[in-house]
Amino acid sequence: MTKLKLGILFGGISEEHLISLRSAREVAGHLDPDKYDPYWIGITTDGAWRLCDGPEAGWEDTGRPVVLSPDRTVHGLLVIDKQGVETIRLDLLLPVLHGKLGEDGAMQGLMELSGIPYIGCDVPSSAVCMDKSLTYTIAQGAGIDTPNFWVLDENSQPDVEALTYPVFVKPARSGSSFGVSKVTAPDELPAALAQARQYDTKVLIEQAVIGAEIGCAVLGERSNLITGEVDRVALTHGFFRIHQEATPETGSENSSFIVPADISETDRDNVKEAAKAVYAALGCTGLARVDMFLTKTGKVILNEVNTLPGLTSYSRYPRMMAAASLSLGEVVDRLVAMTLTGQRQ
Repeated sequence: MTKLKLGILFGGISEEHLISLRSAREVAGHLDPDKYDPYWIGITTDGAWRLCDGPEAGWEDTGRPVVLSPDRTVHGLLVIDKQGVETIRLDLLLPVLHGKLGEDGAMQGLMELSGIPYIGCDVPSSAVCMDKSLTYTIAQGAGIDTPNFWVLDENSQPDVEALTYPVFVKPARSGSSFGVSKVTAPDELPAALAQARQYDTKVLIEQAVIGAEIGCAVLGERSNLITGEVDRVALTHGFFRIHQEATPETGSENSSFIVPADISETDRDNVKEAAKAVYAALGCTGLARVDMFLTKTGKVILNEVNTLPGLTSYSRYPRMMAAASLSLGEVVDRLVAMTLTGQRQ
């Protein structure tokens, strides 16, 4: 059987660089060597591209300079060295990138230009889902519940007395929970805004929702969606901050995940249907993790959508899929199959 030449992009210049490395290592451990001939393309924190043997330590120094060619006749990579330029034709691209310039549509635009089929959401859906204010606006238009929210640009200030506390202050276009603060009183707002603006000039102030934090992993195209088991974030104190720990593999200081979530079958079904509705409304394809709140009355409220969710050993997406009897290797196989059969519309 001819192996697929699979280009795997990892690293990147966002604050989630290290998370991407961990995700890529987990993917490497689940790739079927009989099916795939992987070409590992690492992007350093300075933005240098390296063709390397994998996402293990030292790849930045041992890899060869490489770029993904936007010339569709190349359909792959340009490897640059002293002897000249070598071309490598690829069958498929798998971006294992998180955050800015990874899952915000920028990399997806380059992959579109290359003409190489790629796994995951397209340019518009990636850009929309990365901007939480756009996510909420489109979701509301589709009849999906969201928190009340306010948007600030780099020069505007909120009416602190008009807000009902607590609120969350977030960078509008940043992955994970970097720069997020919970604000319980007006005097806490300036520091929270300053922290969020370290990551984005556009800031979201979001009304806190009283309810359980619930996640749903979604796989597939618009008309044929599979969901993993729903999970629930169990907090001991504070609020959920993923990827903030020095050694996240050993667990979080204030949270754990219950998979399947300890909720009723009715609530579970409602969460899954809401996740599918969000996925479809935002034009997602391939995979995404939809995070929501579930209130005591059974109301499902959108929190955010991750179009390239973490795939690490401790990440929620693979755990939810594994609980639904789909290993990470099987997830990758399905993503490859649906991408190559041209189901992206």
